[in-house]
Amino acid sequence: MPDKIYFTPGPSQLFHSFQDHFRSAIKENVANISHRSTQFIKIIEETNEAIRELLQIPEGYHLFFLNSANEAWDRIIQNLVIESSHHFVNGAFSRKFYDFAIRHGMRSTRTQPEDGESYDNFNIPEKAELIGLAKNETSVGFTFTEAEIEKIRQEHSDKLIALDIVSASPALPVNFSTIDTAYFSVQKAFGMPAGLGVWIVNERCVEKSLKKAEKTSIGSYRSIPTLKKFGSKAQTPETPGMIYIYVLGKIARDILNYGVKRMQNDIVYKAAIINQTIENHPSLAHFVSSEKHRSLSSIVAKANNPSVFFDAISEKGMILGKGYGVHEGEHIRIANFPAHSRESIEYLCDLIGNLE
Repeated sequence: MPDKIYFTPGPSQLFHSFQDHFRSAIKENVANISHRSTQFIKIIEETNEAIRELLQIPEGYHLFFLNSANEAWDRIIQNLVIESSHHFVNGAFSRKFYDFAIRHGMRSTRTQPEDGESYDNFNIPEKAELIGLAKNETSVGFTFTEAEIEKIRQEHSDKLIALDIVSASPALPVNFSTIDTAYFSVQKAFGMPAGLGVWIVNERCVEKSLKKAEKTSIGSYRSIPTLKKFGSKAQTPETPGMIYIYVLGKIARDILNYGVKRMQNDIVYKAAIINQTIENHPSLAHFVSSEKHRSLSSIVAKANNPSVFFDAISEKGMILGKGYGVHEGEHIRIANFPAHSRESIEYLCDLIGNLE
């Protein structure tokens, strides 16, 4: 049976070198060595170095390994919010972050337009200690512009900013100097199976976690102080997903060797083809109304009858993403990650264009 190409926005298409790196990890006994060994410490150091270079993370930011981005929501609320956060909700995943805060007993607030619509304002309550944003809302294809994030930072420099970069990085550039913490899972734009998350925090976050710890619990083995203690030695508090950490570093290095700017230019080129296909098709329309807020890496279209597209494209060995949550029967979602070649996107769009 021939391999399929997955345009689902997570899990998604595996990066072309994933299997080679996975085999190398097995051959090098990464699964068997001690997570406290010098061999594995070197692996963490190499992965950290590659991620920092790839995402252009400044000095003063720490990288921690988690199980997923969902776990990051818990850790952020546990460590960085004492009473209240404010969340810009533009889809299901940014809504879940807000819901996590409420479940933790926070008096958090949200700004929530209709899905696919832009914000009328960026008003944030004074009481909010942290602002939650999704650089790229995977569920509906809404993206915050870098100018908007910078404006929020300038107007609320006293508050921490947490940025969801799950389906953004490394496909889209992110200015880390405008945020305090960010997080992603590897099963989207990094082209890996699910099972590993990366949490990035700066020193402001470290200070806030210590301040909160003086008043109440901030968790146990994965609190920021504990993660930093072990991270400073290129270790983790517990035995982590060692093979995945190894592979993540290798894929990050592959993208660096290919060229970050070249890869991101590919993303722009492929997005233009997909967007043009949507605009030219009589049965499709962009879900996000504002052009500047349409994602380049997870593109969402409204469809009169999505099943027609799913079935026909699947017969050609390509898997489209279905709508998420309440939009399951209304949308087509198309991932545009580094693992998706120009040729596969062009072929996909030709197929879509020929469907009625």
